[in-house]
Amino acid sequence: MAQDTIVSRYNANYTSFSGADIVATINDRVIGELQAISYSVTREKTPIYTMGSPDPRSFSRGKRGIAGSMVFTVFNKDALSFLIEDPSEENKIYTAYANTRPTAPQEPGEVPYYEFLTPEQWEEAFNDQANTGSPVKNFKRVNAYYVDEIKPFNVTITLHNEYGNAARFSILGCEILNEGMGMSIDDITTEKACTFVARSISRLVPIFGADVNSDR
Repeated sequence: MAQDTIVSRYNANYTSFSGADIVATINDRVIGELQAISYSVTREKTPIYTMGSPDPRSFSRGKRGIAGSMVFTVFNKDALSFLIEDPSEENKIYTAYANTRPTAPQEPGEVPYYEFLTPEQWEEAFNDQANTGSPVKNFKRVNAYYVDEIKPFNVTITLHNEYGNAARFSILGCEILNEGMGMSIDDITTEKACTFVARSISRLVPIFGADVNSDR
């Protein structure tokens, strides 16, 4: 058997990927700032016992949870700013504001904005609307401010090495819970970490016919 045939068979059947082979996309947009991503799947399972035996007869299966974390390298802009600043209406969120207290423009041409409701103003406004039966007018659609306000998104991990082998998997319906970032004089780079929950994952599967070296 020729040496090149052995090597070709080895590359086709036994391949692996490193972090340098990974490209991550969020909602079909490549995220070059993503430095690390991890997830875990947990499920409640409880043993069922009966009289006369110390061993479990069966296991009752309960809820499943998917959670993980993402670490981003911070440049001069938030890595998820494209989701926060998305101008499309479907990605905006509803927020409450006090439409009776518009602020005066501070500069020529500045558009006045509305101050956010305090808890007391919120209760008073909605009690009045509930008692009078008038429609809710204290909401407007705005861009998210915190990353935990971002609507659910998908993360797709594509792996492609120098042998032309490729694979992919996805984390579906991600919602961010927490975010954190720290800076120090001892750190040469700045990182931002986010934790998330998700609805589902797709298993890592190979992608056939993705050989980018075929035309070389």
